[in-house]
Amino acid sequence: MMLLVDTSVWSLALRRDVVADLPEVRHLEQALLGAQTVMMTGLILQELLQGFSGPKARAQIIDRFSSLPLVQPDRQDHVDAAALRTTCRRAGVQIGTIDALLAQLCIRHHLTLLTTDQDFAHAARHCRLQIWRA
Repeated sequence: MMLLVDTSVWSLALRRDVVADLPEVRHLEQALLGAQTVMMTGLILQELLQGFSGPKARAQIIDRFSSLPLVQPDRQDHVDAAALRTTCRRAGVQIGTIDALLAQLCIRHHLTLLTTDQDFAHAARHCRLQIWRA
């Protein structure tokens, strides 16, 4: 199984002020030890960089995440993400533009999404998005 790790999990795992003893964080730790391939995309990297302040934190994030394989959206991913968002909205589920694109990347690349964001769980009921479950 290949994982795309959402910003929600990375943020919990990278916090130094609180130890996040959640199943998603423990699974991420195991995956990073070689249990699974962990993928990254530019949107999540950008969100992480925006969430941590200071040049030292920025440099550490860029360095640490440079070894992860990067999946990048193409034109069709944007088209399909818009359709995914419309499908969800018609079913009464609100999903943001970025989240729809992340879901679409997971679908296209057969990635399992590791997240604590329940919006993805709601969306997954209406598309082929695979969410990691403890």
